[in-house]
Amino acid sequence: MSEKVRIERIIATDCGSTTTKAILIEKKGEGFRLIARGEAPTTVEAPFEDVTRGVLNAFREVEELTQTKFLEGEKLIKPHKNGREGVDIYVSTSSAGGGLQMLVAGVVKSMTAESAARAALGAGAIVMEVIASNDGRMPHERVELIRRLRPDMILLAGGVDGGTIKHVVELAELIAAADPKPRFGTGYKLPVIYAGNKDAREKIREILEEKVELYIVDNIRPVLERENLGPARDKIHELFMEHVMQHAPGYNKLMTWTDVPIMPTPGAVGFLVEKVAREFNIEVLGVDIGGATTDIFSVFQGVFNRTVSANLGMSYSISNVMVEAGIENILRWVPFKIDESDLRNRIRNKMIRPTTIPQTLEELIIEQAIAREALRLALEHHKTMAVGLKGVQQERTISEAFEQRLSGETLVNMMTLNLVIGSGGALSHAPRRVQAALMMLDAFQPEGVTMLTVDSIFMMPHLGVLANVPKEVQKAKSEGQEPPVDDENAETCEKAALEVFDRDCLIRLGTAIAPKGVGKPGKPVAKIRITKGEQVLWDGELMFGQMVRIPLGVGEKAHAVIEPEKGFDVGEGKGKRMETEVEGGVVGIILDGRGRPFEPPKDERERVEKLSEWIKVLDVYPWEKYEALLKSHT
Repeated sequence: MSEKVRIERIIATDCGSTTTKAILIEKKGEGFRLIARGEAPTTVEAPFEDVTRGVLNAFREVEELTQTKFLEGEKLIKPHKNGREGVDIYVSTSSAGGGLQMLVAGVVKSMTAESAARAALGAGAIVMEVIASNDGRMPHERVELIRRLRPDMILLAGGVDGGTIKHVVELAELIAAADPKPRFGTGYKLPVIYAGNKDAREKIREILEEKVELYIVDNIRPVLERENLGPARDKIHELFMEHVMQHAPGYNKLMTWTDVPIMPTPGAVGFLVEKVAREFNIEVLGVDIGGATTDIFSVFQGVFNRTVSANLGMSYSISNVMVEAGIENILRWVPFKIDESDLRNRIRNKMIRPTTIPQTLEELIIEQAIAREALRLALEHHKTMAVGLKGVQQERTISEAFEQRLSGETLVNMMTLNLVIGSGGALSHAPRRVQAALMMLDAFQPEGVTMLTVDSIFMMPHLGVLANVPKEVQKAKSEGQEPPVDDENAETCEKAALEVFDRDCLIRLGTAIAPKGVGKPGKPVAKIRITKGEQVLWDGELMFGQMVRIPLGVGEKAHAVIEPEKGFDVGEGKGKRMETEVEGGVVGIILDGRGRPFEPPKDERERVEKLSEWIKVLDVYPWEKYEALLKSHT
């Protein structure tokens, strides 16, 4: 790219397993904005077997929508020449062909194997299986498993630097004995990344070098007290490009079009979540609920984590949600009488016809009840992975000694959480935004004061890979290669990603105020006063079991004084007063007096009554239609 070009027009694609989505971003007077979005079916499978066909079709849709020409035949016009022709930079992510699938092997299941799984997940991989020396399997079972899985790559870790090498060497011998073959292509060796005890490197080379494509990076657990996931994550990303993408249909052509390397879709989303948390110094929880999987991303105490609940989704995996949650847990969110067998059959129908969407209010309510359970279970799974380091003797202060805080405790803290970002069809495409807000409140149960948002059209992958451009520039320089863009343009890409994320991607639903604690119905939870300048928006007592919706528009701020009762906490401690600024949104402010932990009433009549009350107060569904539905179920 010529030095004189200043990036003003960006095109980005996300090649998903079914759809390829393209977005066009341009610099306008007030900064960068989203201009248009196009999509086309992904063409990675027969009969096309060339991912670039879908990309070109998505480009052409953006061309038609904007009356702008980007393509000269099948070549992107770069840089942009005038208002109606060309782009300055093209970036892309991909999860087509099933994304990046990895096998992880570590010595101790709850220590190095878990750290290795975190490194793989953080890089955007689906972890097919975790093998550990203490996982209870016989050696021949492990060999058989490695042979059968055919992953895209293997991450092998184990031992602290200077510790014993015996166990990690045994794992390497198992991999060598299995002689694993990669999923795509037969003409190349399977990549194996070794990120374990540095003293074992020579031995690992001896065992594996002939059989696999071996890469050695810094130990992910150099000492027990510290994780070092960066080098392994970077190597996974690099190998994803070099090996997996090279052998997926049409990707080698696509890689010559993009200005920076293609990122795995979840890796790009994770990078953006991490970037937002660091940029604004906040704690963030992001979720992407799909048809087959639910991904959760979080940054707590400055630590980024990602988990994939590969069996929890809203179409292909919907029956798994029913099995894992239990039918009674789905029923507790259904605000009308319904027979258990009827509910089971509806869920099975959705699994058989995964692309159908709810056609009636009744179907929508049932689908949103299932979504709550998928989200809740995915967060439970996430909490078990997003933990402090296990096997570590933590130094404690006197106060902590009384609390008996253990290593291996989850980092997820719903009280310190500042921002929730929801994405995926069930949340982003809910007919009313308040439905998405309530689903996240019910499933995640944030405590204290939390901002709720959704990704408007799922463009976080595009923005994540765009925000990653400066990192790619630094990497190219450190390896003595020509950087894809100069430093100033790299900063422009990052700035554009954050500006579009803030202005066009995030839809602010509003702030939830949810005191933590349990009380008796009808008894006060907190005194709350919310004012906007001289105007009093709310001044009164919030009762246990009560919900309130207060209008406050997008970008509007208000001052809140919250005085919880002595058994309740909003972030300053039990019974302690809090003053804070709250931001509005399309839903406004939600006061949630249902307490934490919260569970709907078990008695059916009482449950229907309470859920209906909250639906009416928050205006979740059209009330007349909802009343008619209730009557039809009595």
